[in-house]
Amino acid sequence: MGQIIEHSGVISHINGKHIRVEIIQVSACSGCHAKSACTAADQAEKFVDVEYDGNDLKQGDAVTVTGQASMGLLAVLLAFVLPFVLILITLFVVGSFTENETLSGTVALLILIPYFIILSLFNAKLKSKLKFQIRKY
Repeated sequence: MGQIIEHSGVISHINGKHIRVEIIQVSACSGCHAKSACTAADQAEKFVDVEYDGNDLKQGDAVTVTGQASMGLLAVLLAFVLPFVLILITLFVVGSFTENETLSGTVALLILIPYFIILSLFNAKLKSKLKFQIRKY
């Protein structure tokens, strides 16, 4: 079994089996007494959508959202690494056939359109792989 990532949050919205959990991410120094004078203190709101079959949860409940660390790696690979590699390969291939850098750059960026269309075709399969669990405190 892989590494588990846990985040505490609060249920912000429930729509049938779909639950939206608000997670407040804070940096390590945000609890410091001098955070008001420091620019390093950081806090961000994140929302995670979770499917849950039970009916024992309600809006405002404190919950823990868990997921596999490998889910995050897969998401980063699909959303950032593969598109970046695809752009670079396209840029060099088109650049070797033409001297026009504007054309090379445009084609390299336009190659992302079919990539994300193909990715959206596998949306249901990706949702089954990138699934979070929820549990009440």
